[in-house]
Amino acid sequence: MTRIIRVLVVGAGCRGQIYSRFAFIHPERMEVVGVADPRKFARTELQRQHNILDKNVFEDWHKMVEREKFADAVLICTPDRLHKEPTMAFAMKGYHILLEKPMATTAEDCKAIVEVCNRSGVMLSVGHVLRYDPTIHQIKELIDIGVIGDLIHIQHLEPVGAYHFAHSYVRGNWRNESESSFSLLAKSCHDIDLIHHWAGPRRWVKISSFGSLSHFRKESKPAGAADRCLDCSVEKDCPYSACKIYLDSVKEGNTGFPVSVICQNSYPDIESVTEVLRTGPYGRCVYECDNDVCSNQVVNLEFEGGMTAAFTMIAFTEKICQRKTTIYGSKGELSYDGNEIRVFDFLTQGSTRYTPSKDSPIHSGMSGHGGADYHLMDAFISAVANNDPSLIRSGLEETLMSHLLVFEAERSRLESRVVYCGDT
Repeated sequence: MTRIIRVLVVGAGCRGQIYSRFAFIHPERMEVVGVADPRKFARTELQRQHNILDKNVFEDWHKMVEREKFADAVLICTPDRLHKEPTMAFAMKGYHILLEKPMATTAEDCKAIVEVCNRSGVMLSVGHVLRYDPTIHQIKELIDIGVIGDLIHIQHLEPVGAYHFAHSYVRGNWRNESESSFSLLAKSCHDIDLIHHWAGPRRWVKISSFGSLSHFRKESKPAGAADRCLDCSVEKDCPYSACKIYLDSVKEGNTGFPVSVICQNSYPDIESVTEVLRTGPYGRCVYECDNDVCSNQVVNLEFEGGMTAAFTMIAFTEKICQRKTTIYGSKGELSYDGNEIRVFDFLTQGSTRYTPSKDSPIHSGMSGHGGADYHLMDAFISAVANNDPSLIRSGLEETLMSHLLVFEAERSRLESRVVYCGDT
């Protein structure tokens, strides 16, 4: 009989809550036995959900890691700039680690995390959830068995979604690089990782990137607009109105994302949301925020053998994170629209469609990213239970390589030049 894996949660926000729900679905496989978060409401809510003992609830994760080891693994879901220190501390204590992406906000810190995990003999799974999406996984399998022949070019789009970008990258936690990280790392390290994954063993040769912050600037502010949406006379004509995104949503009974994110100290209702919009960052006019991260960016890559890839991240889209991919091969073309895979065969002139089963519990609170949130946790808990790191699709070395690609892409954008592999 498989033993129950005891898990600690460091950072009880949105991602920490989602990953910990695996214990509700599989109490015979995982138990949440500790939580650390500086926010009282967040940590006590997770404590309530999982019946965590008072002695295992911490305001400061440092106090948690100082204790004698009392779990098998830890889920580190702190803000981006607070990933390195707890990851290294828990690794040195012997905990296996699931670390929310990105690994860290500098290349040096990413390398340090990998080095410590290797030295400590612990497993590290990075939250590249898309690696665990059954459809994305089948794309890799189809490439590897040669369905479209030799890879020639990958074209990949991430449509962030207009309101989603305004929520997270204009008003929210990832709006300012000095407080979090640049948007290609915060939002699209998933996508660069997928391109690197699909490219297989090919070594990247050169990379270029261009991008900027468009529209969400002070000079775009409409005449007569106020600094806060609750006070604004032109709010009704603004697609990015906080009243529309949050207040109207909770009035319709939606207390999930993004409304749940903005109420840090209470459950979301009309009163609490109104107060947050009146006093907090999410009520600000999108043209009066301290945001500085790119809203649109392209990345171009060349790999050994001449294979190329082109990636686009764009804020201003109808679809929210419903990626689109076309992969061109010597024998066919593979396309993915966020729902199904279509392969066109040049020889037969026929098409084959693939719609893999998502195979994750519905209504579990883990259906995000096409069910990949569930599959990520399923793989991590299985890996720890069986002491088998091969079950982790987003492990140490390959994840480090894809992160380093992201940093090189941003270097290209900032320096306005092509960056070659091995450049210093």
